[in-house]
Amino acid sequence: MSISVIGGGAWGTALGAMRARDGEPVRLYARDAESVAAIRTTGENPRYLPGIALPASLEAVNDLGLALEGADIVLLVLPAQALRLACRDLKPHLRPGAALVLCSKGIERDTGLFASAVVEEELPGHPVAVLSGPSFASDVAAGLPTAVTLAASEGALAASLAQRLSSPAFRIYAGDDILGVEAGGSLKNVLAIAAGASAGLGLGASALAALVTRGFVELRRLGEALGARPDTLLGLSGLGDLVLTCSGAQSRNFAYGLALGRGEDTRTLKLAEGVYSAAIAAQLARERGIEAPIIETVAAMLDEGLPAADAMRALLARPLKREFD
Repeated sequence: MSISVIGGGAWGTALGAMRARDGEPVRLYARDAESVAAIRTTGENPRYLPGIALPASLEAVNDLGLALEGADIVLLVLPAQALRLACRDLKPHLRPGAALVLCSKGIERDTGLFASAVVEEELPGHPVAVLSGPSFASDVAAGLPTAVTLAASEGALAASLAQRLSSPAFRIYAGDDILGVEAGGSLKNVLAIAAGASAGLGLGASALAALVTRGFVELRRLGEALGARPDTLLGLSGLGDLVLTCSGAQSRNFAYGLALGRGEDTRTLKLAEGVYSAAIAAQLARERGIEAPIIETVAAMLDEGLPAADAMRALLARPLKREFD
């Protein structure tokens, strides 16, 4: 099987490098011609992964048709809000029956759909899988040990793709709960912004631990209401990813929250998917009668402009209750 990666940012480059490190030819498509030229001439992606050498068998291209030529497995590493239009560009170039592996995390703001539903609408007839879990692009690109989850509606497909895409340092666990993997991956981004804001306000390690723990309660409640299985949410793509993304500024969502807490300008920060998912996640929770005060707090900071200090003060002033009610 031939593998192509669509998306030349940090995560797409890291996944392509991981597969190419064993000498397997992998094509990496990047829309930015300068990034492609830099990868070809320097052997690294200086914009997104500076200082990390990329294997020679990773071929960077700027032509979508060339990138997808003969590809049986296509890793889509694209922002959730850009995915629908990108699928329309991909459609004429995809090989019939090519498996599509979704590697980004987010909720489409206009529809409330996860990525798999968007792709199934735009590219029917292609097997769809989702890949998610606690993983920093720099770790994967450097060949450091990482474990993630890959889910497809058919267990055999998930197992086959997991076997095909794994490497000695990149362990993939197969599953069939697509929605659970997507819910965990999307909601943890929103919660990481709250964790970053707490750190930016200097609220301390105890407050951060409380936010992560209570945030997971919200992730579990809303995820299950959306149809996710509890065991998936407790796994790598749920709890595991939440722990990692709330661990420090290497996480883009945590870094964004950190800047909010410090009152800094966020306009120059790298893309943080939680920024686009917060309002729709809060809406989904309200529609299902799910209490999600941390998610609501992040939405208020981002969409209503509520200062982080005021938002956190209001969160902490909520009436006391039993822990597991």
